[in-house]
Amino acid sequence: MKKKRIAIFSILLLTCTLLGGCSGKSSEQELMTETDVSVTEGLSATEAEETAELPDGVYTANFDTDNGMFRVSEACDGKGTLTVENGEMTIHISLGSKNILNLYPGLAEDAQKDGAELLSPTEDTVTYSDGITEEVYGFDVPVPALEEEFDLALIGKKGTWYDHKVSVSNPEPLNEETTQNKNAVKPEDGSYTIDLTFEGGSGKAEILSPATVTVSGEMVTATIQWNSPNYDYMIVNGEKYLPVNTEGNSVFEIPVLIFDEPMDVIGDTVAMSKPHEIDYILTFHSNTMKPTE
Repeated sequence: MKKKRIAIFSILLLTCTLLGGCSGKSSEQELMTETDVSVTEGLSATEAEETAELPDGVYTANFDTDNGMFRVSEACDGKGTLTVENGEMTIHISLGSKNILNLYPGLAEDAQKDGAELLSPTEDTVTYSDGITEEVYGFDVPVPALEEEFDLALIGKKGTWYDHKVSVSNPEPLNEETTQNKNAVKPEDGSYTIDLTFEGGSGKAEILSPATVTVSGEMVTATIQWNSPNYDYMIVNGEKYLPVNTEGNSVFEIPVLIFDEPMDVIGDTVAMSKPHEIDYILTFHSNTMKPTE
């Protein structure tokens, strides 16, 4: 009988210990839960501040997709033009070709339903770093949120709809003054003289002004002449250009990337003991353009 009482007492003691342990664990969980809620609420407030609506305006923004075959043109450096108006966001993207005929802001299955409002293309002209231009399709895509993936279906020339995920991020306000300068000069096709400003180097060599520019569509090419015969190549926007003459002072035909703003170029001179690439700055002044006779 005594052993039976001891056994019962031991069971009761063990039960109390277990209950006490669970009780302590429960309190700890409640404390952790309260802390987690507090931290989560703090993060939510921060995130809400970071993802606040952009002010109305025009921005450049990254446009990322889940497939390398569906992307913006290489000439656009992965970016589109984001317009915010009354809190609504739309990004204009120029694609790499005319192979995509329509887009749909949603799933492919919904795009094929009656009444689905498809996005129709625009015809865009893009200019690559070597000055070559190309006509591609562009689209105005509604953006429900920044930094978040959303559905954007597409249909190509084969008539099949495909689902894709895209995202828009890193909006940066457009420099309106720069944009206006770039768009201000749209001369008609033809040949012109233009004054230029030359900077850089030791001051012994320079590019003569005025120069001649030739306009053909979106391409503007300048024929420039050094006051030296010792330049064997130039680099503009990463592309190498060789002289177009073999006698006399070095003459080059290079693209004009922008008017009325400094344009970086590199000239390689062989006048020294070893060839040297030297950085120069050219500025083509649009208000001095005159048609050649």
